[in-house]
Amino acid sequence: MIRLRTTLAAGLGLALLLTGCSDDSSTDTAASSSAPASAADRQSPAYTGELPERPSGTDSVSCTYDASGDAARDVTAPAADDVSATGAAAAQITTSVGVIGVELDRAAAPCTVNSFVSLAEQGYFDDTPCHRLVTSPGLQVLQCGDPTGTGTGGPGYGFDTEYPENVYAPGDTQLRQPVIYPRGTVAMANTGRPGSNGSQFFLVYEDSQLPPTYTVFGTVDEAGLAVIEEVAAEGDDGSMAAGGGAPNRAVQIESVTVGS
Repeated sequence: MIRLRTTLAAGLGLALLLTGCSDDSSTDTAASSSAPASAADRQSPAYTGELPERPSGTDSVSCTYDASGDAARDVTAPAADDVSATGAAAAQITTSVGVIGVELDRAAAPCTVNSFVSLAEQGYFDDTPCHRLVTSPGLQVLQCGDPTGTGTGGPGYGFDTEYPENVYAPGDTQLRQPVIYPRGTVAMANTGRPGSNGSQFFLVYEDSQLPPTYTVFGTVDEAGLAVIEEVAAEGDDGSMAAGGGAPNRAVQIESVTVGS
């Protein structure tokens, strides 16, 4: 398990890592995805406390989605070859409390966006809860994407982390240092193990400090942030020992649609 610097923000990041998981926390095999350079040649950016610059990529990549335990819902893993790594796609997350508009960034995280779009098109997210809200200073997020609502459900496959982790050299100590995930960021939750990205994602509604090991794959529009902030204002039930809990104002995803 990744160890974090002993600060308040880093401790909160660990809490997110432990509960934001795919369906099989025993997965140890890394899945391949896009990277700016080979692992041996990769040079880490200087530490600034901010997310590093996005890497320049190619027009398309190959992804690997490895089988990973039982699926929370019956879905098929996405196609893994010739995955687009350019441009953006608009997504609309319609919830019981309002619409959250999201722009998906294929250039930053092509394999993640490919999976998210595939799951949305298969109806995986329909009628599912956003099971966790965290309102602590340094970590303010709404976490969704688990049909079971327990924080342990996933799609039956896992894949590797992309930007920003793939900007750093493997084993770099900066991967344990928190950076700012800006307000409006959409990122994937994971267990900290290679290949443990699945279906759970979180929406950052205030600047949050986390190690750069959570894939950033989109941004929330201002109208969507206003919806999340209304939910956050009502707090959570404190039911999770690691921090946060179910939102006091329940949030149910009714559907997720993706444009071109």
